[in-house]
Formats: sequence, structure tokens, C-alpha cells
Amino acid sequence: MPRSSYKQKSTPRPDAKQRSHQGAGELRIIGGLLRGRKLAIADVPGLRPTTDRVRETLFNWLQFELTDSRCLDLFAGSGALAFEALSRGAMQVTLVEKDAQAANLLAQHAAKLSEAVNGQALVQRGDALQFLQQQPDVSFNVIFVDPPFGMGLADDCLTLIAQNNWVSSGSWVYVETEKAIQPRVPATWLLHREKFAGQVAFRLYHVN
Repeated sequence: MPRSSYKQKSTPRPDAKQRSHQGAGELRIIGGLLRGRKLAIADVPGLRPTTDRVRETLFNWLQFELTDSRCLDLFAGSGALAFEALSRGAMQVTLVEKDAQAANLLAQHAAKLSEAVNGQALVQRGDALQFLQQQPDVSFNVIFVDPPFGMGLADDCLTLIAQNNWVSSGSWVYVETEKAIQPRVPATWLLHREKFAGQVAFRLYHVN
């Protein structure tokens, strides 16, 4: 679901894709310490938060994995996934967003929300693929991969995540793509959960 701000985000999206997102304006954190908190969304074409329903499903899958975790939200856009993880006990969440306006607003939210919980939210402005070219000091427990559609970005991200040690045994990787696409993942990544919403597929992999 297109939460990042790549140039192609201004092109029309399939209706089913649009229906899997809320309208622009604000998002609501649905669980954890920050439950009910509303956050403004940057006025960027095509940028919409993951719906409450999809987030509820995803975070039910991850309910025992977030406490004191380190999470990475690629193509962060509205920050819906990272801030939900922070609310539910993540120790640190890192949001990567290319669009300047969206990244600036995310940084404002990150500062306020970090003061309200025990965790920390960090915002990195830049291209997700370029960000993944480096190797992290330590791996992440949970990574959210939710790129714009039609650009082949998911597979490129997954390759770099595995290649550059962004995850380790026990990590979780959430991937959202068009329904017709089957992400290419390493043999050591096991499909833990899979669900469809219209023409959108969302999957959670466990790294062995």
C-alpha cells in the first residue's frame, strides 16, 4: 500500500488498493499505550495510512513480538505501522521516508510520541533502497516492507535486507504487495501468516 512518496505515487492506483487505505487527513493509533491518539498525515499525493482493520490483523500476529523490540518501517509515509509498534511496546522504531514534507511531519510525531512512551522513534529521510545498502550495527526484530506498487521495490528490498544482515534468526518481516505477486524471499524465511484484502496481499515471514 503506497505510504511512501516515490514519484510514481502520483499515478493512479487500482481501486482495490485505494480501498485498503483510509483517506488522507489523520490516522488513529488503535492499540497500546497511545491508543486513540490521532496524528496528522502529510498532504502528499497517494500517501495514505494502513487501515485500522489491516493494522489490527498485523499486530495481532505480532502481539508477543513487540515488547522491547527494534523495528524498521521502510517507505514509512504516514508512520502508521511504526507508531503502532511504538505504542505496543517497541523499544525503538526507525522510519525511512523519502518525501521531505512527510519526513518532517513524521519527525514531529516521533518527538512527541517518544516522550509519551518508554521507546524511541527515529526518522531517516531518504530512499529506502539506498538506506538498505549499508549494514546496520545490529539487526532488527521486525521490519515493515510496504512500498508503492508496480515498481518491483518489494523484491529489491527483501534482497538487500537479507544480503546486508538487517535481520537475524528470530526476526519478523512484514511484506505488502499486489495480490498477484509472490515475494521472493530467502529459503530461511518461513511464511507465518498470509491474508488478502481485495487485490492486496499482506504476509508475515519468520526468519530462521
